Amino acid sequence: MPNAQCPMPNETGVGVTSGADETRRGRSTVRCGPALFVAALIVHCALCIVHSSDAFAQPGGHDLTAPREPASERPRALEGVDIEQKLDAQVPLNLSFVDEEGRTVRLGDYFGRRPVVLALVYYECPMLCTQVLNGLTGTLKTPGFPFEVGRDFDVVAVSFNPKEGPKLAALKKLAYVDRYGRPASERGWHFLTGEQEAITALTDAVGFSYKWDDQAQQYSHLATTILLTPSGRVSRYFYGIQPAPRDVRLGLVEASHNRIGTLADQVLLYCFHYDPTTGRYGWVALNLIRAAGGLLLVAGVLFGVVMWRRERRGVYARIL
Repeated sequence: MPNAQCPMPNETGVGVTSGADETRRGRSTVRCGPALFVAALIVHCALCIVHSSDAFAQPGGHDLTAPREPASERPRALEGVDIEQKLDAQVPLNLSFVDEEGRTVRLGDYFGRRPVVLALVYYECPMLCTQVLNGLTGTLKTPGFPFEVGRDFDVVAVSFNPKEGPKLAALKKLAYVDRYGRPASERGWHFLTGEQEAITALTDAVGFSYKWDDQAQQYSHLATTILLTPSGRVSRYFYGIQPAPRDVRLGLVEASHNRIGTLADQVLLYCFHYDPTTGRYGWVALNLIRAAGGLLLVAGVLFGVVMWRRERRGVYARIL
């Protein structure tokens, strides 16, 4: 049987042939050189990376979506104050509120077309609520942030203090439209007040728990911004005073069901994944490993093709 192995390369990198082969120089025989060996090694490593990445997806790893244990006990002032994530929960769109102009509106009036950024605050809050609205506005006006209020999504702020009315809401809207700096976006900012029954129904639906502190004479609550889909389902929670522009950007793309955003956003969503325990988007190690393996595989194939053509041209030159 003929030997299936490639001949050993000499110092020129061309396989050494037998005397019988020399008599058949007229026939172009493709030989295996060191470059093809390197290319084959790269492809092999790439395939190993892609296949080994499946091991990270097997059961037994750390569940990033599992609730984390609290680092310490909560202060007494925050007992009963919490955010229970209710992803994909439907908010009741038939709830009645009063807008900043004193008109009775339905919550559903602000849905159906675009995603909604929901801010649960109260307008006379001495500190935290103002910081939340300031931080949200700062994120939305970050240079390079691709989406605009009123065009790509709406902002709906709802006061959970039933004693507040449309006059306070109107002042808040005026202040934040001015702070945002884009007058045409006014139609996308909404500041609502309402009765306790409607407030409770909305806060319960999104898992937002708060309470009145008699000693401090103010409400105790946590800082969060909630992202809702155009149909009124809870999509994402962003914790803290100022959410990261990247998190809000990717969250809006997902909440819109990819109706807004670009190919670059889709690439980012492949590499980043929403972590409910942190309320942020983080790297997905599994997808990164697969992407790296895929790039290495393509590079190995291209390298092999180029080097194979070069060596083939070298063989032909020696024959001629």
